[in-house]
Amino acid sequence: MFKKILIANRGEIACRVIKTARRMGIATVAVYSDADRDARHVELADESVHIGPPPARESYLSMDRIIAACTQTGAQAVHPGYGFLSENAEFSRRVEEEGIVFIGPKHASIAAMGDKIASKKLAKAAKVNVIPGWNEPIETAEQAVRIAKDIGYPVMIKASAGGGGKGLRVAFNDKEAFEGFTSCRNEARNSFGDDRVFIEKFIEEPRHIEIQVLGDGHGNVVYLWERECSIQRRHQKLIEEAPSAFLDRETARRMGEQAVALAKAVDYQSAGTVEFVVGKDKGFYFLEMNTRLQVEHPVTECITGLDLVEQMIRVAAGEKLAFAQKDVKLDGWALECRINAEDPSRGFLPSTGRLIKFQPPATSMEASLPVPAEGGVRVDTGVYEGGEIPMQYDSMIAKLIVKGRDRAEAIARMRDALDGFVIRGISNNVGFQSALIGHPRFATVEFNTGFVAENYPNGYQASGARHDDPAFLMALAGAAHRRLRERAAGIEGQLHGRSVVVPTEYVAVVKDADSHRHDTPVVVEPDGAALNVTVGDVKRYAIRFDGPIRDIGVTGTVNGRRFAAQIERKGLDYVVVQGGAQVVARMLSRRAAELNRLMPEKQPPDLSRFLLSPMPGLLVDVAVSVGQQVRAGERLAVIEAMKMENVLIAQRDAVVKKVSAGKGESLAVDQVILEFE
Repeated sequence: MFKKILIANRGEIACRVIKTARRMGIATVAVYSDADRDARHVELADESVHIGPPPARESYLSMDRIIAACTQTGAQAVHPGYGFLSENAEFSRRVEEEGIVFIGPKHASIAAMGDKIASKKLAKAAKVNVIPGWNEPIETAEQAVRIAKDIGYPVMIKASAGGGGKGLRVAFNDKEAFEGFTSCRNEARNSFGDDRVFIEKFIEEPRHIEIQVLGDGHGNVVYLWERECSIQRRHQKLIEEAPSAFLDRETARRMGEQAVALAKAVDYQSAGTVEFVVGKDKGFYFLEMNTRLQVEHPVTECITGLDLVEQMIRVAAGEKLAFAQKDVKLDGWALECRINAEDPSRGFLPSTGRLIKFQPPATSMEASLPVPAEGGVRVDTGVYEGGEIPMQYDSMIAKLIVKGRDRAEAIARMRDALDGFVIRGISNNVGFQSALIGHPRFATVEFNTGFVAENYPNGYQASGARHDDPAFLMALAGAAHRRLRERAAGIEGQLHGRSVVVPTEYVAVVKDADSHRHDTPVVVEPDGAALNVTVGDVKRYAIRFDGPIRDIGVTGTVNGRRFAAQIERKGLDYVVVQGGAQVVARMLSRRAAELNRLMPEKQPPDLSRFLLSPMPGLLVDVAVSVGQQVRAGERLAVIEAMKMENVLIAQRDAVVKKVSAGKGESLAVDQVILEFE
């Protein structure tokens, strides 16, 4: 076994690998860029080596610097994590040539699976299901019908040079195939000057389901069941679960056996994932193989009891797998939500800056340690309260993982955990994840890869999100206000006759998503350790809080049932969040509510003459100058944040009056970049 390994990565996955290595008695070396000098993975590792400036290409993607760090520290092996160099065949080869062990598959396996065309040919040769299709140009409509019938309807007829929806038709019968071929060919000729048309199987209501495999250097390969990763936004996974509620065990077994056959065909030695697209008829077809540890590996660890990082290290050290396929258990149900630094209310734009508060829910599971029989909550992260989320890297803050005895228990546990996850200082997607987990279609497994686009076409706003019982959120605001007034009444030294009086009757002033005001009577009466709250003379709640009044993340009971929520005082308002829904309530006396109605409202300033930065980031280009006439749709500036370039364009014709920010400047959200006349 290795005495020392280097982790060629950062953030959450670097911390995750360190935990397992420490339990195995292996010393660890962290590498870090200037931006990560104070990062958590640097603090956790036994040693650390600085490898360059913040841009990844000059640090975490620099093979020379990472190999030099191995030599400098005497590290015998390198764990690449995921992302960066984890699937780079050249890096794997160079490490091996230096006499350092790569904790992952051999470079030949990475190269074979990294080529999309070659990997599909290998999959076909290994008798793995690939999407049926005819990949030669089709000459006539009659030929198109024959091919479509052979493949099996529905089919997708598409132009070789197609794009933007042009040259694409879905056919469900011979007539549609005949007409679709003719239309596609004409469109392709007219739009692209290329009339070549192909046909492949159309997967209805596609799901993304993947099989975790594990192989050693002695010819043994097993599959560790499946993960459902269909809840995605723009092909980025949001929620993963194991096993899949959609698959039956026989289909899962056949998928697993095919994944093993593919892994054996490339002599796969490590943890890897074979990804499939699965149709509503449970037909499954190979997409690609990820030759690394996956972000979502914890859900597999929860249901199998295996530490995948440990298995990777043992395989790399030359050990045989200590178990066979028949020994791989499937116990309980696990879910993972990716907690990202992004702003759902602004089209999920990246968010960077300081974590003023980072208070995850209470945990009862931990990476690298045995999974409790009853399940629990686990948080994998590489950040800490007071730390920075840098703009140069990906947006992941943490991974929230839960395990339950069944899917219903796992969902309930995840909902409570999300409601108790407090992050302040940067925008994040905790509320959006909570709304997804609580969606009725998620509970009934009626979703596919188009779920987010179908259900949130205009993005996500907490104020407009659905809640099962909106009155309960007002009741929480009322109970929180009563607790605050009781504390104020208990302060010593109050003037006689002028002391704080704690009323029982209030009016909750709430504005809906359309800014319409609603006044609701709320009565809060103490009853021992509980507060009895009546909302609108109809809804009654007996609320008990567990923690102190200062907590934003609160837990307790309502009418004898456990609950978790977030309550925060902002000015005169209480912001109450639960299940992805939000209520902003102002608790007033009846007279104060009447007077409040007469108060004029401050109108928001007119910002139409300014170009504001929609996110924190680096201003990499300003494409206009003072006095320049710009047209609607014209490029104005480019902001780089979290490995993505965001181009800002003019919304209307205008003349540039002032350039307020320069190229290379770090911008805050809503900072003025340009002013127009």
